[in-house]
Amino acid sequence: MKKTMLWAVIACAAVALAIAGDFARRSLLAPETAKPLGVTLAPADLKAASETLFRQSFPDARGNEQALAQWRGKILVVNFWATWCAPCRVEMPEFAEVSQQYAAEGVQFIGVGIDSATNILKFEQATPMPYPLLVAGPQALGLASLFGNTAQALPFTVIIDRRGKVSAIKLGVLKRSELEGKIRPLLAS
Repeated sequence: MKKTMLWAVIACAAVALAIAGDFARRSLLAPETAKPLGVTLAPADLKAASETLFRQSFPDARGNEQALAQWRGKILVVNFWATWCAPCRVEMPEFAEVSQQYAAEGVQFIGVGIDSATNILKFEQATPMPYPLLVAGPQALGLASLFGNTAQALPFTVIIDRRGKVSAIKLGVLKRSELEGKIRPLLAS
């Protein structure tokens, strides 16, 4: 019985990874034409999603409440991730480097964790990040859905300009060159 259950879990994980892999092949999309998961996102919908994001408040791994509104006016890179998500962990070292590189220019990274405080704290202790890792739990998947991630797959990244406009959306691993290519044009605005 236990072996059957294990194989069922492995099969489900393989299917989920195959679906996520398909989504990950998609490149960063301009929000006006974003169809990351077959959903057309109108600018008004993206504006509403951005406003909803800025109204959120989540604790960090040590329990300190962090209002996302504190980062309004900055270029915001919001990465939805989880400690159990291997692709998430692949992109995080590059996110850390880019966040440090552009911090003085008003770029703020935030990791929105779809995980427990215990797991995020353990991850943070083993792999210190130069940006906040927030504990949002499963409710953050609904927040990611507002930006078109209806499959609620990870990793998922949203880049918001200083005016609060969604500039880019990416489902899947975001490489450093892609990330910097989306951040640089926003620095002048």
